Amino acid sequence: MDATIKPRPTIHTPSPDRRQKALGFGFVGLLSLLAGMTDAIGFLRAGDFFSFMSGNTTRLAIAIAEGHSEAILRLALILGAFVVGNASGVLVVRRSGIRQWPLLLAVGLIATLCAACAGPEPYPPIYLTLVLAMGMLNAAVESVAGHPLGLTYVTGALSRFGRGVGRFLCGERHLGFGYQILPWGGMLVGAIIGALLLKHLGEDALWCISALALVLAAASFTVPYHWVHESFGLGRVIR
Repeated sequence: MDATIKPRPTIHTPSPDRRQKALGFGFVGLLSLLAGMTDAIGFLRAGDFFSFMSGNTTRLAIAIAEGHSEAILRLALILGAFVVGNASGVLVVRRSGIRQWPLLLAVGLIATLCAACAGPEPYPPIYLTLVLAMGMLNAAVESVAGHPLGLTYVTGALSRFGRGVGRFLCGERHLGFGYQILPWGGMLVGAIIGALLLKHLGEDALWCISALALVLAAASFTVPYHWVHESFGLGRVIR
């Protein structure tokens, strides 16, 4: 009886090609730009961040310390809407068969609803739907070619970039940390664009958020399904 144990066959996972990487990183930049636009317009129009929850958490803590009940309620609702948005985004991606475009379509339609319903008052309740949409946006990209990338939380991106610089100075020559500058740059450029749009268009600047989200949804619709995993990291099991 032959007791020789045969080695398991090596499974080679194909690495993403340059087009898949370029697509993924391009979407990261544009989606972060969308988040930056929304954050700037929301902050200048309503006085609160719509995607930057670190800032809202600090402001909530200050409101609690100072006993401002109205601000406490408003900021708590914003944080809650953002969390619900993140959960909803994952559900949309999973229920649509691990696809990105239905999620971006939902974000675009929510932004359209917000633009259509927002009135002249500084803080209409409909703005909470835009916070929900920004939460959903985070589920559009999990990683690109194995590099984890956030869309609306650039603090983490800058932290990963800084730590990568530190490791490089210690002799490690892995340059993947450079990709972390993409979401930060997208957020920065988007915020500048959002501020300029609000300055020149006023309340109609909200329609630009809707238009960009719908354009990205249409672009995502053309992405081959077998690219979704490597370009956007969707469908990966995250523990």
